[in-house]
Amino acid sequence: MSMNKKSFLCLLLALYFFSASAQQNQEKVRFIFGTDVHQTIHNSRDRHNGFKQALNKMKESNADFVILGGDLVDISGISYKVSKRQTDSMYRVFKQTVDETKLRYYLTIGNHDRYYDKDNGYVEGDEIFKEYFKESYYTFEEKGVRFFILNSVQDVAGKDGFYVGEKQMEWLKNELSKVSASTPIVVSTHVPVYSLYYPVVDGKYVFVDVIMNFKELLKTFENHNLKLVLQGHQHIYEEIFLQNVRYITAGAVCAGWWSGPFHGTDMGFLIVEADKSGDFTWEYVDFGWSAKE
Repeated sequence: MSMNKKSFLCLLLALYFFSASAQQNQEKVRFIFGTDVHQTIHNSRDRHNGFKQALNKMKESNADFVILGGDLVDISGISYKVSKRQTDSMYRVFKQTVDETKLRYYLTIGNHDRYYDKDNGYVEGDEIFKEYFKESYYTFEEKGVRFFILNSVQDVAGKDGFYVGEKQMEWLKNELSKVSASTPIVVSTHVPVYSLYYPVVDGKYVFVDVIMNFKELLKTFENHNLKLVLQGHQHIYEEIFLQNVRYITAGAVCAGWWSGPFHGTDMGFLIVEADKSGDFTWEYVDFGWSAKE
């Protein structure tokens, strides 16, 4: 049986588009998750240059983008008072430092990133963060994977601890209603959903330094394909696999607050690869910084 020239060209085109479609279906998103940078107004131990070295290492990884997991700068919950002027200065320098790398990045707010001055309208803690970085919780999609960046350091009146607030929870439910049940989901949260920090470090079980309304939060993801929760806050590296979801507390860029490793976790960040089928791989990368006195 012979094939004329037109039929042959149609076959070649069909094979080309089939190959391109197959390649697209296998396309992976490659991204960085680095958390707990802890830049300060003093920047002792040369931590600013340490952060720049971490960013350069991130850039060498050829990742599509970077997610930073909170505690970017030290404003709240520290031993000294930080003014509005100092807060603006730290955020301005932080933003400029990351912008200079030309990396595409997404930021997560941490507990130390909050600024409070209720007499002047700073009541939620995230107002200045949003002045520089637009939102403290948001969502985006990359190569068939849906990402949710959460604000897990919200306050609830009359209660202690860290929460995903009611308004944010309603937003999350609304956004999830637009996501198909098969789409793999990655969450970035500063405060962990689950963590064994205190049993490991202090030898005791306590219900602190996790999201206090974690059950309500996880319930919103029912009937969705939540695959990976990336966490910060604890400065240790840990993996917890529970009910088909992996929770990774990704150490800290600053490890022991730029003084060296923290309980065996070096200064570093995660490199993660994922595809729309929900397959994930990751590694924790030490970026080679040596603590300065």
